[in-house]
Formats: sequence, structure tokens, C-alpha cells
Amino acid sequence: MRIELVEGDITEQVVDAIVNAANSPLLGGGGVDGAIHRRGGPAILAECRSLRASTHAGGLPPGEAVATTAGVLAARWVIHTVGPVYDAADAGLVDVLRNCYTSSLAVADELGAATIAFPLISAGAYGWPLEDALSQALATLASTETAVAEARLVLFGRTTLVAAERILAKT
Repeated sequence: MRIELVEGDITEQVVDAIVNAANSPLLGGGGVDGAIHRRGGPAILAECRSLRASTHAGGLPPGEAVATTAGVLAARWVIHTVGPVYDAADAGLVDVLRNCYTSSLAVADELGAATIAFPLISAGAYGWPLEDALSQALATLASTETAVAEARLVLFGRTTLVAAERILAKT
């Protein structure tokens, strides 16, 4: 799988699937989650409500992933995953963070997606330190077996992009 780094807005990516750094209730929120719901339109929320009424009544657990329509976005699907809230004392959270990427790729494989765009999961409001969030994301993407041909990591800001380029060069 080719890994591409881009600075930009995940809602504008022309790919088969975009990954939403969702909250557990799957009902929209702030940050990437809110932007995807706003730009994608009401069809995404309608499918999320349907998931809550059936298979995910208690919400989506951290590290797991599920797909919905992408509404009016350029992508065909939105793959929702819930990242962990950073806690330096809980070393097990690294596995949960990495599982956000692997489970999203597994869902993409089930859908037949060839291209996927990821935000940097848990690095915003969930407080994961930027350098480690980048390292975990890039190492996981590089080591995961998948039929996806291209994974795009969509980053906010030039500083984050430069840090990602430096880390990717080491992987």
C-alpha cells in the first residue's frame, strides 16, 4: 500500500472512503467528526442513527470501525472509528489507537475500497501527543496487510505535515 501525506481538509478528499475520528455515540460532534457530518449532509447521521438502533446500541467502542454512506462528500463511504483519549499511564491505549487504523483498513477491504483518507486519530481533542500519534499511524499503515492501494494521511497544518514527512522517511 502506498502512503501519501497531504495537508488539507479530509472532507475534500477524492477517495473511495474517508475515515472519521468519531465519538462513541456516532451522532456527530466537533473537530473532524463535526466537519464530516456537516459537509456530508444528513444521510450520514441517518445511517449512524440506524446503527445505534441496531448493531451499536451502546455506541462504537474505541478501536473498532464501521462504515456508512458518505452523503454528498466526494467519497463513497465514511468509515467511523473512535480513538482513545490519551492517558500516559495506560500503555494499552497504544494498541487501541493502532487498532483504529487496522480496523478501518479491514472495513475498507470489506467494502472493496482502493483508496482511503485518514485524519490523525486522537491527536486533537483526545490529547495524543503529535509525534507519537504520527509514529503510531505511519507504522501501523506501513505494516498492515490490506487490499487498499493508497492510504492518505490528511494533516492539519504545515508543521504537522513536515513532522509526518520526517517520521515517514524513518519507517
